[in-house]
Amino acid sequence: MSFEKLIRIPADRVGALIGRSGKVKAEIERICFVKLQIDSETGEIEVTSNGAIDQIQPFKAVEIVTAIGRGFSPHNAMKLLKEEYLLHVMDLRDFVGKSPQQIERIKGRIIGEGGRARVNMENLTNTNICVYGKTVSIIGEPHQIKVAISAITSISTGSKHGSVYGKLEANRRREKLDRLQLWETDV
Repeated sequence: MSFEKLIRIPADRVGALIGRSGKVKAEIERICFVKLQIDSETGEIEVTSNGAIDQIQPFKAVEIVTAIGRGFSPHNAMKLLKEEYLLHVMDLRDFVGKSPQQIERIKGRIIGEGGRARVNMENLTNTNICVYGKTVSIIGEPHQIKVAISAITSISTGSKHGSVYGKLEANRRREKLDRLQLWETDV
């Protein structure tokens, strides 16, 4: 069974996908058992596989290419190779409509001054967050992504950063306690 998928990424992200001397492209092809045909002018990427090896790897390659296209560094996009890691893309137009000024305002709230809000959310949710174009993308485990989506949604709909961080910290403490209780019951 062969696999074939066409993806379009922004033309300015093609260089990141290819990497210096083609290293990123070659690594994705090697690890995921796929072939990437890249049109650097249109940003169209054709992902193909002969399906002889692992059935899930071509889908991981598509996720990695999409993540790089959404602004993640190749290093962070490669985290998607971990079985439990997923990519989630949120369209900011869902919060504010098509107004470019409103999209920029929301992006500014999510990123924060000097990037602090985004970094705080990443640290508190143990995810990677990237704001690019009209989207916010998240890489992490499903439960972590769910918490990050909630935080980004709260900030996008006008909640104060401090109250969002408070909820994230409370959630983090609750998860820590749950892990400790699991550990105690195993003994």
